[in-house]
Amino acid sequence: MPNTHRTLTPEQIIRPEILALSAYHVPPATDMIKLDAMENPYPLPESLRNTVAQLAARAPINRYPDASATELKATLRQALGIEDEMEILLGNGSDEIIQIIAMAAARPDAVLLSVEPAFVMFRMIATFTQMRYVGVPLHQDFSLDLPAMLEAIAKHEPAVIFLAYPNNPTGNLFDAAAIVSIIQAAPGIVVIDEAYHAFADVSFMHRLSKYPNLLVMRTLSKLGLAGLRLGLLIGRSEWLHEFEKVRLPYNVGIMTQVIADEVLQQADVLLEQAQTIKTERAKMLAYLETIDGMTVFPSDANFILFRINAASQIFQALKQRRILIKKLDGTHPLLENCLRVTVGTPEENVQFCTTLNTIITEITS
Repeated sequence: MPNTHRTLTPEQIIRPEILALSAYHVPPATDMIKLDAMENPYPLPESLRNTVAQLAARAPINRYPDASATELKATLRQALGIEDEMEILLGNGSDEIIQIIAMAAARPDAVLLSVEPAFVMFRMIATFTQMRYVGVPLHQDFSLDLPAMLEAIAKHEPAVIFLAYPNNPTGNLFDAAAIVSIIQAAPGIVVIDEAYHAFADVSFMHRLSKYPNLLVMRTLSKLGLAGLRLGLLIGRSEWLHEFEKVRLPYNVGIMTQVIADEVLQQADVLLEQAQTIKTERAKMLAYLETIDGMTVFPSDANFILFRINAASQIFQALKQRRILIKKLDGTHPLLENCLRVTVGTPEENVQFCTTLNTIITEITS
């Protein structure tokens, strides 16, 4: 008999909304000054690296890690000042935590709401989990449009609201009173993403006990441990108990647990590096503001957003000179002609500023 078996194509198997997506693109950065991903540019001190090497050598990698990460959670609680009555959920970076929350809340027609522009993974993960995404545009200066937010909350009754504080990719802090109004108006949970907390020195952590629907998300990636991929969610047990059901077992590997635990016990090292980055940020802001035709936006993060004509051309010229920053032009109407640069080491920052100035002079002459 003839073989009538027919193999379906990806287009016939994969959901249409996934087919329509583009994968999150991470450009290669070998031999480049890498100022595109909001990483801490400083390695750990040699003594601490030696300690980490010894820990790695002794780690029982033939065994599964502690599924509850009990010791690491205790260290995080101490290092970050997390109140005893609040629970901690750990993720493989903040991305996994966003996904856990969305998966748990993805009832039919459930809405995930954020602002625009915002961290791209809020929208992407809503799509992954079949939540309906609603993005409320910010003002031209990237401040919160509170009336529009409250109107969207009343109209869509979102199950989850994500707000980055400071915001990515804009770098600014939203008005805290406006965020409180959003928390009070929200029928569902409000997750404050404090990925850049170390560079802003403000937090909603102390408000967790006041608002039952408030959760705070943190990451160690911007502090200098991006390679470990460790994010955490802090909040009341009634929420985190449910999210734990969605978390995959052993999602935080043993190397991440033992290394993060050791480094966090010497957290002053990371905080000193963060202070250096803030000092460099101030220098870069001051320099960029002297360039004619450039609009530089205030930043409370470890990066700076700026707008300049021919942004895409400047981005490519920097790339040709082995300097990689982030091109946001074309990603959102409010980000027209915008580029974003991560604050690097003093040497990297000087090279970026000098090269940028040379390119602008060449283009405009």
